[in-house]
Amino acid sequence: MSDWDATEYHRLSDPQRSWGLRVLDRLAPAPGERILDVGCGTGRLTAELRAAVGNGRIAALDRSWTMMREARRHLPQPVGVAQADAAALPFGSETFDAVFSTATFHWVPDHPTLFAEIFRVLRPGGRLVSQAGGGPNLETLYTRTSALARDPEFAPHFADWRDPWTFAGVDDTRARLVRAGFFDIEVWLESTPTPLPDASGYAAFVTTVCLRHQLHRLPEDKRASYVARLADMAAGDEPPFTLDYWRLNIDARKS
Repeated sequence: MSDWDATEYHRLSDPQRSWGLRVLDRLAPAPGERILDVGCGTGRLTAELRAAVGNGRIAALDRSWTMMREARRHLPQPVGVAQADAAALPFGSETFDAVFSTATFHWVPDHPTLFAEIFRVLRPGGRLVSQAGGGPNLETLYTRTSALARDPEFAPHFADWRDPWTFAGVDDTRARLVRAGFFDIEVWLESTPTPLPDASGYAAFVTTVCLRHQLHRLPEDKRASYVARLADMAAGDEPPFTLDYWRLNIDARKS
């Protein structure tokens, strides 16, 4: 699988940063805390965490090499950035006061193991504060990509397609957190429709943020046509060029 275009993601990810800042407010990081940022991306929110904890410690990780490299370009030197899987955290038990994560958990297929790992690295009383895609996230876009995958122009490239994301629901997520050992659990879905300015802006955003896996399946000479057809469909939406994002929010504590 081709990696992210992290430079473009850094440029285009204002919606993710905006949602993440609200998650950061919920976290309310305090000076001196030790906090892990799971799925740090290009480090835009990690930098905010680092400023908030003063003489505390921020550790950040991402599974993507290109994201990790971009984060190292933007983050201050005291922040360590590692390439690692969120379901196999490279830290000792009871290391962190909090785990923070945005726009990441839906890329982790095994949520029970993910939550067990987060529970393990939290200190007693430590908190998990996160947000990711959930429920009907991007249902309109991905219904359209499913239809295109059956179109004769593209079908040969999607014969064995499987969705690479896990858009979990509220009840399943709460049950998994309970089984992992968390308490004081709050889980909720939030609709965050995201308008893009025009067909060009829509195409650039979905190419970089939403369709990496689909476009990797296609020959280069078919990718522009694939994205253009999606942009043509989005032009007829009301409002046009709006992505139907849904965010799954999680607040929980380690007993």
